[in-house]
Amino acid sequence: MRKGDPLSFHGPAAMQTFFFWLGLFMCKTYTSCVLIFITNNLLFSLKVQQLSEKLFYLQLLKKREDILEKKKVELMNQRSIFLKIFSDTKRKMIEEEENFMKEITDFNNEYGLTCNRELLIRKKAKTEICDLETQANILKNEMESMECENVQLNALQLQKNELKQDLFTLQSKLKEQLREAEDITKCLEAEKVKVSEKPQTDIECLRIKKELEIYKGDDLENVCEALQTEIEFLRYKLCQKNLKVAKLV
Repeated sequence: MRKGDPLSFHGPAAMQTFFFWLGLFMCKTYTSCVLIFITNNLLFSLKVQQLSEKLFYLQLLKKREDILEKKKVELMNQRSIFLKIFSDTKRKMIEEEENFMKEITDFNNEYGLTCNRELLIRKKAKTEICDLETQANILKNEMESMECENVQLNALQLQKNELKQDLFTLQSKLKEQLREAEDITKCLEAEKVKVSEKPQTDIECLRIKKELEIYKGDDLENVCEALQTEIEFLRYKLCQKNLKVAKLV
């Protein structure tokens, strides 16, 4: 090889310069791979956080459902008690009214009293009946309120089922993304090993190393230009490989 050739090298300094640029290039490539891995880990952490929030909300809904269920049971028990009290009271009132009216009728017939007293008694009895009907309406309103709460409970149950379905879907997606992240990690680890072993195994690197040994006596400026050309060529090949890996991912 003639002196001044573009691929000529000169001395140990040229070899140090070459390996410096080659090491810098490999460090940049490894840094890019690490950044991709960190980004995937951050996305996975975000998905896990969203899953935890939905689980917490699901637990709150479960507690709310349990409280409403207990309240429903209590209201049903109160309803049964009130209905029994109302039925017994109404029955007693009717019996007392019938007995009272019978006694009044017998008394009036026996002593010949006027009918005005009987009318007053009937009016009083009617007032008491109205009070009982008012209590019955109150019980009816409470029953309707309990039915509304039951509707809310059913709505919460439906929402709970939807959340369970969303949770199942999210878990499936997270498992799939976790598998993808593991595959990407394996690819990155393999690429890392490959890059670290490239100076000892790659044909181009071995060829350049041999040329360095041959062209030790050449000009340093020409060596730098040749190294720059080789680095650009290797960078182009690495970009092509990265594009292929990205398409596979």
